[in-house]
Amino acid sequence: MSKKVLIVGGVAGGASAAARLRRLDEDVHIVMFERDPYISFANCGLPYYIGGSIQDRSKLLVQTPEAMHKRFNIDVRIQSEVVSIDPVNKKVRVESIEKGSYEESYDALILSPGAKPIRPNLPGIESSKIHMLRNIPDTDKVKAKVAAEGTRSAVVIGGGFIGVEMAENLREAGLEVSLIEAGPQILAPFDTEMSSILAKELDEHGVNLIFSDMVQGFAEVGEQIQVQLASGTVLQSDMVLLAIGVSPDTSFLKDSGLEFGPRGHIVVNERMETNLDQVYAVGDAVEVVDFVNGTKTAIPLAGPANKQGRIAADNVSGLGTTYKGSQGTSIIKVFGVTGASTGNNEKTLQRLGLPYHVIYIHPSSHATYYPGATPISMKLIFDPKGTVLGAQAVGYSGVDKRIDDIATVIRFRGTVTDLTELELSYAPPYSSAKDPVNMAGFAAENILQGLTTVFVPKDLEGRDKNNTILVDVRSEIEHANGHIEGSINIPVDDLRGRLNELDPSKEIWVYCQVGLRGYTASRILQQKGYRVKNLTGGYKTYQMSQFTPKKKDNLTPNVDTAVASKEIAATGAMTEPGTGTGTETGTETGTGTVTPTVNATAFTANSSTIGAPSSKIETELAPDSVLDACGLCCPGPLIQVKMSMDPLLDGQVLKVTASDPGFYEDIKAWTRMSNHTLLQLTKLPTGMIEAYLRKGVIEASASAPTGAGEQVIQTSNASTMVVFSGDLDKAIASFIIANGAASSGKKVTMFFTFWGLNIIRKDEKVHVNKNFIGKMFGAMMPRGSRKLTLSNMNMMGMGSKMIRSLMKSKNISSLEELIQMAIDQGVEIVACQMSMDLMGITREELIDGVGIGGVGYYLGQADQSGHNLFI
Repeated sequence: MSKKVLIVGGVAGGASAAARLRRLDEDVHIVMFERDPYISFANCGLPYYIGGSIQDRSKLLVQTPEAMHKRFNIDVRIQSEVVSIDPVNKKVRVESIEKGSYEESYDALILSPGAKPIRPNLPGIESSKIHMLRNIPDTDKVKAKVAAEGTRSAVVIGGGFIGVEMAENLREAGLEVSLIEAGPQILAPFDTEMSSILAKELDEHGVNLIFSDMVQGFAEVGEQIQVQLASGTVLQSDMVLLAIGVSPDTSFLKDSGLEFGPRGHIVVNERMETNLDQVYAVGDAVEVVDFVNGTKTAIPLAGPANKQGRIAADNVSGLGTTYKGSQGTSIIKVFGVTGASTGNNEKTLQRLGLPYHVIYIHPSSHATYYPGATPISMKLIFDPKGTVLGAQAVGYSGVDKRIDDIATVIRFRGTVTDLTELELSYAPPYSSAKDPVNMAGFAAENILQGLTTVFVPKDLEGRDKNNTILVDVRSEIEHANGHIEGSINIPVDDLRGRLNELDPSKEIWVYCQVGLRGYTASRILQQKGYRVKNLTGGYKTYQMSQFTPKKKDNLTPNVDTAVASKEIAATGAMTEPGTGTGTETGTETGTGTVTPTVNATAFTANSSTIGAPSSKIETELAPDSVLDACGLCCPGPLIQVKMSMDPLLDGQVLKVTASDPGFYEDIKAWTRMSNHTLLQLTKLPTGMIEAYLRKGVIEASASAPTGAGEQVIQTSNASTMVVFSGDLDKAIASFIIANGAASSGKKVTMFFTFWGLNIIRKDEKVHVNKNFIGKMFGAMMPRGSRKLTLSNMNMMGMGSKMIRSLMKSKNISSLEELIQMAIDQGVEIVACQMSMDLMGITREELIDGVGIGGVGYYLGQADQSGHNLFI
């Protein structure tokens, strides 16, 4: 007789085991029991069906009993629940809707019962308005409730993967949503500062986040349900989604003689065998080995369950395959942002008392000069020997492949040096020559090699202020725009000349924006004999660690807004209703004024439309011209906007798409200064920024979004600038400011005097007659912009080459391109006649388009100027 194998449970583990078993043995008799009507469904896709991203319910059904039988000749028995097992006589007892109660014998048994949602014993927990999400029937109930006419709000309890995905999708469905998490953060596999980026995305999409507060009970109030919290807060909504975690569904096995772990999971060995003869177990109900630290754990993920099902089938068939453990690689979409993690996080390592190091980097998803590059925040954790222990990443694009790369290195017990040596695919649309994974390895290697010592944001809490100095090595402008309390500002370029300001007896803690300039500063100081630490990941990582959700004053949903939101969602517009600030819109009225509206096809909470709505907005606003400014850094987008707006007629509309994060605020200021109207400003889910501009100003009586129709303070529309310095960095700054002002419609005059004349000299040698002094100056001074040196860190010309290379890699226009842009925009470039005479420079030596003037001309221009700069 052929061997009989019983499989208890379908979905990931059970269905995988059945299919693998049939491929290995055509003659084995396979019986699969499933208590529900569905044996294999996309349980990870259930939230997206509820939210509307997946429209067709049938696509959730991966395999039907009929198809499973026809393809694999498996005896599938649905609505048949195994209620106990008899390992001595090798039988199971089954309760079947069709056949009643009966026993079935086996030669081998594979258990895949899965895990069930935790339902705490709280007052009011039996309310029909409280839902959970485990299977297709649960999904149908939640979907029907969401679609019901009176459903306008929901409370989600639990900030794990299911809770966050349901909060997102209920919001996508048009509901007002609150998410309650008993702990201090969402998504436990991430460390707090990394999960904060994802929490911020929820917050900005209008999800009301409540952390560190526990549910005490429920009470039905008419057609709604109240959720009572330990803090005294009471939330009232139309439905509750309970997602506080899962527990192994193994109660029917308690008298079987199986060995269980401390939390009720079935104990198995590496071949997925239990302590009972010919009984195997797989999936969410089993205890596994943590691949990174070797301890016992439980990781309820679909990927491991599928692999375990295959391995159990292999061992039933005598192949001896082993399961080496789980490392918990996972990924989640939160509106437009993706978060992924692999291996151990800091919390796990701290709990186990294992030593580790950590670094943060903030690279771009691909080459910045190619359109569409967006930032990724990455965290790498490794031990003192360099072995990679874990990684986390959050961003708009390219997150998945970076974590998958690192997950592979972890699987082979790789080190940070292995990360530096990975040869990964590269082309500008997909990556950078130094991939973010390589960069993470480089940063980690610097620590292991003793080239730098780092600190993390939480270390600031215990900093000894009497024996340390906190130094911000960013520019003065960056420091003024926001800094860590208690820090002094010494820009890295000034550091060598200001060492006397630092007490060598104290430890110096430096930081910059993302960690790179801080590393450079730490190397300078370390080699000068200072004890120094650098904030890994810089100020950006510090800001991540400081996130707190916006406090909502009114926790009762706005009925009118909620109704409108559901109607919008029902049309397929896929918009966020809420009251957020991300999309700023205005619509024309019959009088030609602009009135702010919640645009039914465009308004979202800090994110624009997803998919189709973008084209709908474009149709309604009907742009006369379209500009793609992606990949350009400031002031590039504004210059391109200016050049695109100039040929338009008054009243015509320009649509602009940019990837520079600063463009969101820059374009508001630009429209105010240039007397144009900002119709709509949107942050897209991809991280891009989309703006609609109308040429000319709409009447001041209109109420319009920020940057559109605001009262304009009348000032002189001119700027003057004296350029005295011939340093490369100051020349670049001069022309960036000039181009920015010109793009705003200002009349700009640049007056070059003394050493500044070298910036506008021709590169090639010009044969002119000069006296001895003129020849001497000509020989000593740099000829043209390409020969200029840095004011600091020039390093015999290496500094200039480095800054030019860095500008090129960041897609920032070169000095020569900035000069030409200024000329093209009508910036008036004037050379000081007196300085030319003193230094022996003639008109023929200057670039084309330069005028000659004296101090009187300059003073006349300055008198008509709104402001004047001296560089």
